[in-house]
Amino acid sequence: MKAPITLLGLAGILVFGVTASLTLLPAQAASVAPSPEAQLERGRYLVLRTGLCTDCHSPRNERGELIESRQLMGAPIPFAPTVPMPWMPVAPRLAGLPAGFNEEQMIHFLMTGERPNGRGQPLPPMPPFRFDHDDATAIAAFLRSLPAK
Repeated sequence: MKAPITLLGLAGILVFGVTASLTLLPAQAASVAPSPEAQLERGRYLVLRTGLCTDCHSPRNERGELIESRQLMGAPIPFAPTVPMPWMPVAPRLAGLPAGFNEEQMIHFLMTGERPNGRGQPLPPMPPFRFDHDDATAIAAFLRSLPAK
């Protein structure tokens, strides 16, 4: 009789240990800082694939195609609201970071929507992004890495 209890006890300890170690994995992974290359790649993904920043912040040719050599260099917004409202007709340059922003200010802006020096929130059509610190840091690093030409 003693053997089954011992086996059950051992199985319980094993299950508890595996469960506890799996629970700790995400916390341990979060504490590991990404490599600079991984951070830039994350920023690239968020800017180009998720935020689709190029749609407004990059100029287009006469056929409406993005001009790759001018990516994220700022551009006129090619549409307007159908009713009167506050509106930004030009999307600023993001490559190399927008004018008036350092990297810390850009991270803060991406997390809160607050611009440097107490300037108000950006006007539409800029969406009110609210990234977490890791994503905002990756985006700012990627934008800073681009030549401001």
